Amino acid sequence: MSSYASVKALHSSLPSFSPTIPTSVLPYIALVFLSIFFALTFTFTTLPRSKNPLPELGTGLLASSLAGAGVVALFCTLGVYV
Repeated sequence: MSSYASVKALHSSLPSFSPTIPTSVLPYIALVFLSIFFALTFTFTTLPRSKNPLPELGTGLLASSLAGAGVVALFCTLGVYV
């Protein structure tokens, strides 16, 4: 039981968790990321098809990444901490 007591003492002496990004900034991050995502999606869907798929792939990957980060920021804003 000495190991449990030492772990309990260590746990109580450690500082509480503090996020690197303040929670007050999360709504703005969600708004910006999701707005850019919708703009890129509009651009991606209205451009004519080209023979080179790299620009479309790059736009799609960037839009997908921004959508994922924006949805996570939105969930954390609403109190669903993922």
